[in-house]
Amino acid sequence: MKSLVRWGTTLGLVGSTLLATVFSGNAPVLALPDQQITEKLNEVPVFLITNPQGVPLTRTLPPAQNGQKSTTVADVFMNGQEAQAFLEQLRKQKDPKLVEMVKTLQVKPVPMGMVYQKLREDRNKPDRVLFALQPGQQDLQGAITLLRQKGQEVKGLIVPVFIVQSADKGYVSVKRKSNNQEIVPLFLSKKDAQGLLNQVKKDIPKAEIQVVDIEGVIQTLQQKNDEWLKQVTLVPSSESLEYISKQPRTNAPNTAATPNLKPNNAVTPPTQPKK
Repeated sequence: MKSLVRWGTTLGLVGSTLLATVFSGNAPVLALPDQQITEKLNEVPVFLITNPQGVPLTRTLPPAQNGQKSTTVADVFMNGQEAQAFLEQLRKQKDPKLVEMVKTLQVKPVPMGMVYQKLREDRNKPDRVLFALQPGQQDLQGAITLLRQKGQEVKGLIVPVFIVQSADKGYVSVKRKSNNQEIVPLFLSKKDAQGLLNQVKKDIPKAEIQVVDIEGVIQTLQQKNDEWLKQVTLVPSSESLEYISKQPRTNAPNTAATPNLKPNNAVTPPTQPKK
């Protein structure tokens, strides 16, 4: 993937994680097929800042102390509104060259599976562009609050995933109203997960929300081939889908809409995603 410009580190973002080790590793023989992983990730829209041709804006991280070369990074936002706010911040910069360049930039939604495939294709290229996930701040803070309430460690959490589980730690499954297919929903939004929790509380009083990181989910998909993983469905945040619905049709990614779910009052006892 070509990069639009390497604009240094002064405008760099904090709280991100490079996806090279998550997305580009060699999948074990027993893992889910790579195509299935891509399809699951394609359910989730993410947001890049690009020029009109779709070339992403990048930044350059300085060389590490161990003598490695500098690294080129493109930021991947989980929240479209926050990506737009960051673009507006760039447009307020005083550097004439930067101001001129950002005039044509836009927020471009793309399927997360596209990022996954690009990193896997380029994993052996020395000049590859890495991607840094930027979590939605409201969901990140909500996840941190949940973890602290349970006395769990917060360290290393970048992009939280919210899973409704029963008291015996099995995950609550639901059925799509469209085709009655049973799935295990993994929510990218705490608010959306809370909505399901409210629905199932009557039948599963001790149900709760578990927080895991997107890295652990992807590594589980890469390393396990348990039957229940075929039911796992990443559910994009309703906020992201609302943002996309307000954009021109040419900007819309090829991702599925939020599944219309109905509680199944059943639990699936899976292997826990890695944290």
